[in-house]
Amino acid sequence: MKAELSIDPMAAAREHSLTEIVARERQRLLRFIRRRVADSGDADDILQDVLEELVEAYRLPTPIEQVGAWLFQVARNRIIDRFRKRRPQPLSELAGADGAAALDDLLPATDTGPEAAYARRVLVDELEAALEELPAPQRAAFLAHELEGRSFKDMAAESGLSINTLLARKHYAVRHLRQRLQGIYDEFAD
Repeated sequence: MKAELSIDPMAAAREHSLTEIVARERQRLLRFIRRRVADSGDADDILQDVLEELVEAYRLPTPIEQVGAWLFQVARNRIIDRFRKRRPQPLSELAGADGAAALDDLLPATDTGPEAAYARRVLVDELEAALEELPAPQRAAFLAHELEGRSFKDMAAESGLSINTLLARKHYAVRHLRQRLQGIYDEFAD
């Protein structure tokens, strides 16, 4: 006996509807994601995740009523998830416990010409000056955590201060350094 292939007309209609939605929303959704995610590879990955989730949701018996809004909400959630996974690393984690190598890696190389050497000297001078402007407790908390890689728990045990006090000191130090170094950052970014 010859087996006949039967295609469920409802399934075919849903698949056709899904194809139309993807064709209609894909570019708009990708633009939305790329405005929020700098890396185009990450943006493409997020788009794929969102479209995969759409396919999964379309297999469920309950239909999605506002597909466009649903897609953008899922995209927002995926973008947030991506940023949560990528927390900023302390300088100490970039190159080990000494921190000096990490800072050295962030600055322009000295052997790439006079402009790079000048930029490096200016950046180091500005950073040193900004650190010197900090009150001693803030500077100590910042340097211990960022350059020495020490945990707040260890610092609190050693100093007798609360973790919240140390966190606040580092927070104020970071805030000052950002404000103080913003001008030099803007100058070199141009």
